[in-house]
Amino acid sequence: MSAAKRKKLLAGNWKMNMRLAEIEPFFTAFAAGLDAASRQQVDVLFAAPFTQIQATLAACRARGFAVAAQNVHFEASGAFTGEVSAVMLTDLGVRSTLIGHSERRQYFAETDESVAKKTVTAIKNAMTPVVCVGELLEERKSGSTFEVVGHQVEAVLTAVKNQGPLKDREAFYPGDLTDGLVIAYEPVWAIGTGLSATTEQAQEVHAFIRKVAGEILGNDFAGKLRILYGGSANPGNIAGLLAQPDIDGGLVGGASLKPGDFAAMCITPSA
Repeated sequence: MSAAKRKKLLAGNWKMNMRLAEIEPFFTAFAAGLDAASRQQVDVLFAAPFTQIQATLAACRARGFAVAAQNVHFEASGAFTGEVSAVMLTDLGVRSTLIGHSERRQYFAETDESVAKKTVTAIKNAMTPVVCVGELLEERKSGSTFEVVGHQVEAVLTAVKNQGPLKDREAFYPGDLTDGLVIAYEPVWAIGTGLSATTEQAQEVHAFIRKVAGEILGNDFAGKLRILYGGSANPGNIAGLLAQPDIDGGLVGGASLKPGDFAAMCITPSA
């Protein structure tokens, strides 16, 4: 599948932000900033904190946006204090989740193994995992970017392959976000720092991720796979990033908390 046929996806990661009273005003302002073309040409997803998921679902269903969790446990139930399972999320109507965000890896000791297990669990529960991969600053400086990112991608996709071929995904409201999963490349050194990979650096890694995906799950899968860029994406740099052939959208942090900024980013692909 060519880049032109892969629908752009802008995913806002609210992290540990957004009070309950802020949600409806946010979406009122955000929706007002969109145009008809962007609503048709771009998928929009919001990863909300667990406590705000129901309110976010209510606001998004009325406006045609999708909702994701920011994390999920790989077990269905059990003695895992503080964790939330995939079945609990699907009970609420959540059909997507972030997995392996760099902050989860850094602060909560998530590993390639646990990320792979969570990814398989999400797919088994008809959830679309948005799997995050990326290198640290010292790894980029040492020339290890492709080794690190390649290992992260291989761990996830090999685990998926070992579960059998990806089955057709049941469409979920407001529509199919992907044929099976989404990968987000987030250079860790660019997250929350104001730094951003150049468009050339980002494209180079995205093309590499697609190549690895093709080697493991086949070129048909790789051609359909949407790969997002996450790393201080903002209204000023999103157009250049989305113009690259292997960059299919963005995983947006800080800018997704500003309805005007995020709306401007969602309009960009249709401009």
